[in-house]
Amino acid sequence: MKVATPIQSPIDRQDELKAPRSGIRLLDVPPHRFVMIDGAGPPEPAAFEARMPGLYGVAYGLRFASKARGVDGKVGPLEGLWWTTDGVTDLGAIFGGDGGRETWRWTLMIALPPEATPDEIEEQLATGRGKLHPTLSPGLRTEVFSEGTCAQLMHIGPYAEERATIERLHAGIRAAGLRPVGRHHELYLGDPRRSAPERLKTILRQPVG
Repeated sequence: MKVATPIQSPIDRQDELKAPRSGIRLLDVPPHRFVMIDGAGPPEPAAFEARMPGLYGVAYGLRFASKARGVDGKVGPLEGLWWTTDGVTDLGAIFGGDGGRETWRWTLMIALPPEATPDEIEEQLATGRGKLHPTLSPGLRTEVFSEGTCAQLMHIGPYAEERATIERLHAGIRAAGLRPVGRHHELYLGDPRRSAPERLKTILRQPVG
């Protein structure tokens, strides 16, 4: 097994979006403000699609507001936090049958541009909530999320085939003398509507302690 790269700090947002395909990369992730919305159960396409107008409405609204002030930023990738209601960490149980996915909980989120002002954020949140079903709109929010030291690895291929890459990530964490803490984090660098499943790129990130 390849040795983990040394912890890298400080880093910028673009540098965070780099991950090896073997070994693990260790990095200190600074706090970021995100627009977020929660979900529960299996990650069915319909559940994701119902939340996208709110998330992207806020993210692109803030990009255009910043651009109007002369700051031309980019909208970051969709990201997801994943955990289970029962606290199970065994991958066999998490990915197995018998209704295990019904215990899944998740948060979808997009990082917001640091130059966005509080007034712009509130305005775009209101607009984003208006794009969602009334049962979902109250859950659209912004929060500062801080992970600290993390390990990450690149998965290339369908989302349904992530397990082997997650196992390599956890093996690399153990080999580095660390342990997983916090919630499993995924950063989706590909668009499943436009890319073949085998070409999708996903950063798998795990906070460690």
